[in-house]
Amino acid sequence: MNVLKVPARTIAVFVLPCLLLYTCMVFVPILVSVYCGLLDWNGISEAKFVGLANFERIFTADPVFWPSVKRTMMFAVFSMLEIPFCLLLAILLNRYVRKANTLVTMYFLPVILSVVIIGQLWKTIYNPASMGGMLNGILMSVGLEGWTRSWLTEPQIAMYALYFVSLWQYFGYHLLIQFTGVQNIPNELYEAAKMDGAEGFKADRYITLPLIVPIFKISMVLAFIGSLQSFDLIWVMTGGGPAHATDTVSTYMYNMSFLSMKYGYGSALASFLVIICLSFTIVINFVFKRIENKVS
Repeated sequence: MNVLKVPARTIAVFVLPCLLLYTCMVFVPILVSVYCGLLDWNGISEAKFVGLANFERIFTADPVFWPSVKRTMMFAVFSMLEIPFCLLLAILLNRYVRKANTLVTMYFLPVILSVVIIGQLWKTIYNPASMGGMLNGILMSVGLEGWTRSWLTEPQIAMYALYFVSLWQYFGYHLLIQFTGVQNIPNELYEAAKMDGAEGFKADRYITLPLIVPIFKISMVLAFIGSLQSFDLIWVMTGGGPAHATDTVSTYMYNMSFLSMKYGYGSALASFLVIICLSFTIVINFVFKRIENKVS
């Protein structure tokens, strides 16, 4: 077989435009954000260099920041907890449902809907019964009036209501990823295992799970990093309220930057968020690399 040998200079010429575009769209904004985090600036008037004062205030004197970090991390953890269920459902659909693609497509429908539509839909569902809220109406109709709540205005439960909506929205997304990974495993492996007496969940243990690890890692990274940056759904449904009870780092950053006009402080929050995303991406990749080495 003839192998096409391409000079390194030619490869560089083709790679350079994409590399420059990626640098301008990703790395330059990050560096600008880090620099702006060193300023006392409202985004309009003259900026004043304050060094690490914004970061010091974030970590030591901001009563909203650390609770928002906790909610952000919980958002990320909850989003990852659904992925094993997606994998289990993907295995069952692939094995027992004849036209599983149609069912997976139905699960995927919430993903393609606008976040604004989903937020307004669930705000209506969570409304009090006097305002036509479906959830409270159902609870009252079955005699569970004591379970009714103001789901989005009670600080103790508002964030959990948002967790549920996010899980519902992205369940089909991760199910599709896992289902595609399961379908791509050659049937010959299962047939050979069946001849050796391994079938059903025993075959899944020794064939499906080891081979699905790279796909599982993709879902975990996408879910975790996407949740760390969660903004749109929260902003549509609660705006970070009541009294910052549903603020995550991204919503708090938006609030500081564009509503409170503290652009330098918001940039410092953005820099922290970037560092957290990069750090956890490296950690997740490291963990799954070790898992892949053990099962390979």
